[in-house]
Amino acid sequence: MTETPPSLAPLTPEAIEALFTRADGQFLFARWGRPIVPVVFGVTDETVGVLKGAIEALCVLTSHKMAETDPELGANMMVFFVRDWSELPETPNLDRLIPELGPLTERLEQAGANQYRIFRFDSDGAIKACFTFIRMDEHLADVPAETLALNQMVQAMVLWSDTAFQDASPLAMVGDRAALRPDIADLMRASYDPVLPAMAQDSSHALRLFARTGKLQ
Repeated sequence: MTETPPSLAPLTPEAIEALFTRADGQFLFARWGRPIVPVVFGVTDETVGVLKGAIEALCVLTSHKMAETDPELGANMMVFFVRDWSELPETPNLDRLIPELGPLTERLEQAGANQYRIFRFDSDGAIKACFTFIRMDEHLADVPAETLALNQMVQAMVLWSDTAFQDASPLAMVGDRAALRPDIADLMRASYDPVLPAMAQDSSHALRLFARTGKLQ
């Protein structure tokens, strides 16, 4: 019998607003506006399968689509695993995709970061590409592959605030495995409601999301 995550109270409008309000006070929401085409570098085929499985599950959750290729970029969701940030500038052609790669690498090294995401947007403000960089330090090396994959893909599916999950993970433990929190799952489904815009900069968008999560309870 499959366990389900414990039920949680639905997120309040204020909590939803906070999840999309950046540290500088700016509210910014965005979701993908095109099918996702993932590619993963630096891990075994088995781990690639786990990551792609997490993306597929979230696309099913949100009714979003995946594709074999992106007509503009080829692949538009790229995940890079490294042991040290100094490996990034050595990756062939990565500087073409990330012109600021050199200064970015220095900042990540100085901050001791173990993960970083860069989003690109189309003319409507919807996400058109996401580059995820993961440095497998001692902390992440102890995280099960399924948990790491789900956590990273949740954060790549929607443009959350840069402070969104500092105090609480989007995942919850169910027995000995991690699963997406029900309240976050409801919010992600609401985020991909086709009636809503793919990008919003007004905090009133949190109320529209809240109204749709309520329908899912």
